[in-house]
Amino acid sequence: MTQVDLKLSLWMFVRKKKNRSGSTSVVVAAKVQGKFKELKTIGVSKDEAEIERFYQEGKVWCNTQVKGADLFNQRTQEIEELNVTDSLLSNIENILHNGSQLLLNKVYDSIGYDAIDDYILRQLVISRLAQPMSKSATIEYLKSHFDEDVHLNKIYRYMDKLYSTQQEAIQKISVEHTRKILGGRIGLMFYDVTTLYFESDYGDGFREPGFSKDGKHSQPQIVLGLLVSKDGYPLSYSMFNGSQYEGRTMIPIVDDFVMRFKLNDFVLVADSGLINKKNIDFLKAQGYKYIIGARIKNASKTQQEWLLSQEKIEGVYNETTVAHGRLIVGYSEKRAKKDAYNRIKGIGRLEKAFKTGTISKENINKRGYNKFLIISKDVQVTIDKSSVEEDAKWDGLKGYITNTDLPAAEVYDQYSSLWQVERAFRITKGTVEMRPMFHFTPKRIEAHVCICFIAYKIYKELERVLKEKQYKISADKALDIAKTVTTIRIKLPQSGKTISKTMIITERQKLIEPLFSDNFWKSQFG
Repeated sequence: MTQVDLKLSLWMFVRKKKNRSGSTSVVVAAKVQGKFKELKTIGVSKDEAEIERFYQEGKVWCNTQVKGADLFNQRTQEIEELNVTDSLLSNIENILHNGSQLLLNKVYDSIGYDAIDDYILRQLVISRLAQPMSKSATIEYLKSHFDEDVHLNKIYRYMDKLYSTQQEAIQKISVEHTRKILGGRIGLMFYDVTTLYFESDYGDGFREPGFSKDGKHSQPQIVLGLLVSKDGYPLSYSMFNGSQYEGRTMIPIVDDFVMRFKLNDFVLVADSGLINKKNIDFLKAQGYKYIIGARIKNASKTQQEWLLSQEKIEGVYNETTVAHGRLIVGYSEKRAKKDAYNRIKGIGRLEKAFKTGTISKENINKRGYNKFLIISKDVQVTIDKSSVEEDAKWDGLKGYITNTDLPAAEVYDQYSSLWQVERAFRITKGTVEMRPMFHFTPKRIEAHVCICFIAYKIYKELERVLKEKQYKISADKALDIAKTVTTIRIKLPQSGKTISKTMIITERQKLIEPLFSDNFWKSQFG
């Protein structure tokens, strides 16, 4: 018998306990750590003789346990376990819902952002992915979920100086990491623009109304240009006045990026909406390689005749030489069906708008297929069937202009990857919630966009690693699971020290358990 067993056995006794029903319970009890614990109920009865018999049986049971019966040892262990568990639970200091923070910290450091000794930047970026919200709401979130104390005024002061202190280092780390995962060179660069609107009724010279890609034409906005690499990794960005024509945004950001990072072997890919003669002349003068969308419906009459004379065959490309390089034209049956569907849908909207036989100036300006309208002097309108038939001839055709010597099929494949920029905008506007913005000074707007830029980079790296390691879950799903992971902090009563334990318990949580390991992330480029 152990010392604990002996101590318990010495304090063990039989007692009669009156119940509210009038019956009496005969139990064996023991004093453990200053408290009385019931070890066993011998019996319950209202009959005095039976109660006495239970009492004597209890004494016999006690004597048996003193002699070392296994039953008593088992009960003693249960009591000790209960006591230890109760003590443990009583000393819990905090329970943190910090799984997403733990995971995102690993990704943040693996990219190299830990080289920037900036506590506030780290917290703002991670919060942007874990729970995007206003800066004031972020303060409460950091405290309640991560037990992090950051003051709102400190954040605003920080945002006022972020542009001049950390932006260059942030972009350098991002680019070098992207180079590394792409095998040492950038190669393809994709450029596109979007608009970010503000919850305000007035512009200020920077935030101005313009053509909104979010349909918020009456609200002030800024234009954001984004440069990404193959697979959508962010490289650089720049912001412009909300009324800026998007075609004038590309050259400044591309040229600045190329000069700062000394690129000499890349191909720029951009949509036709961003290209004009001045842009192409600049690209050619600088010796930059490019693949751009061609406005084939605006080509010369001779070129149009040539284009429409080519046989439309899926996967077959035709090309000719034009002023700015090679004009490559391909046909896609899928695109043809989409073009036809959109035209029918657009004409339906027009017919609905002028079902009375008239149409307002507002209708004319806001519909995408007004080219099919014939408008007489008295504002009577009809659909021009000949225009519809002419438009149908172009269904499924897409043109590209390039000064590279890449095969036509490869030009098509490279241009098709332009959707990566569009996806980048969807993620930054959706998952990261870049807009709407509630900041009003250029410095804070710049800081907000910079934070979202880093958050998107982290998201892309998490996505890349999950795919490379063949995890069958998306980055969004991994982040959702991480939000359910908690960390328990326990304060040891004797030493006063605090110990922490991250709880990964459920089968769902175990799907991403390796992602919480330092070794997992250190091995990415090891």
